[in-house]
Amino acid sequence: MKTKINIGTRGSPLALAQAELLASALKRAHPHLAAAGAIEFVIITTSGDRIQDRPLSEVGGKGLFTKEIEDALLDGTIDAAVHSMKDMPTELPSGLVIPCLLPREDVRDAFFSRDGKTLDDLPQGAVVGTSSLRRQAIILARRPDLKVVMFRGNVGTRLQKLQDGAVDATLLAVAGLNRLGKPDIIQHILEPDVMLPAVAQGAVGIEIRENDKDMHALLAPVHCPVTALRVTAERAFLAAMDGSCKTPLGALMSVPDPEGRARFDALSANPDGTNLHRVSYVMNVQHAGDAERLGRQAAADIKARLNGA
Repeated sequence: MKTKINIGTRGSPLALAQAELLASALKRAHPHLAAAGAIEFVIITTSGDRIQDRPLSEVGGKGLFTKEIEDALLDGTIDAAVHSMKDMPTELPSGLVIPCLLPREDVRDAFFSRDGKTLDDLPQGAVVGTSSLRRQAIILARRPDLKVVMFRGNVGTRLQKLQDGAVDATLLAVAGLNRLGKPDIIQHILEPDVMLPAVAQGAVGIEIRENDKDMHALLAPVHCPVTALRVTAERAFLAAMDGSCKTPLGALMSVPDPEGRARFDALSANPDGTNLHRVSYVMNVQHAGDAERLGRQAAADIKARLNGA
């Protein structure tokens, strides 16, 4: 069993907070890893961190936040990588797997405006900043009179731009604010019936080399099967829709009830908010196969609507 683990992570405050979640979970599950120096963070700057002046959809999409970290995994520089699952492509490089998902955080989006107004109360023509085509499409479908502009940067940067008057409003993931210890700054929370979350929003996945038996064993006790079931359904939808950062998509599976029933919602839209299609189901989801079928069924139904069937 490994006595020293190098965890690869991006260097943003949120990425480091998520890496600390993994480190803390491993230390609780394996006391020998609580020793000083047993777990080290290796900060890796990704293409997505370097490119801040253009929308991700124009420069490569989801893989921009993962490639350099995955390269470090493949060459043995790190033993595990911590990812926000909403940033992960549906296909991983050969030799890498995600066998562990930490317990999922709040999936919802938080809405911020300079004067405290909600999305529905913003004045006509107000400017909303976001880099998410999903958020843009849902906002414009609900409020076509608003203007949406590209808005990148970490939590602090975006909130400062808001206060400086660059935009009238913006959105941030509640999960990130909670993990940064800033739930008290949230002005309004948008429920999923208003703002359907991104696929796997609030979930943190741990990527390792497929043949690293020690890491598989170390991660097994900290894996959350319920989160895995939900993320499997949502990512199956994403994969079946051929989803990328160029396609506004949202999906959410609820926590199954004691009988195994879960609600699944999914949507697709044009970036300008037109042609929005949303489906919703309540189904029995007991294992990964059920979850995958649910995600694929949602994609098939939305594609049928898009094709006019």
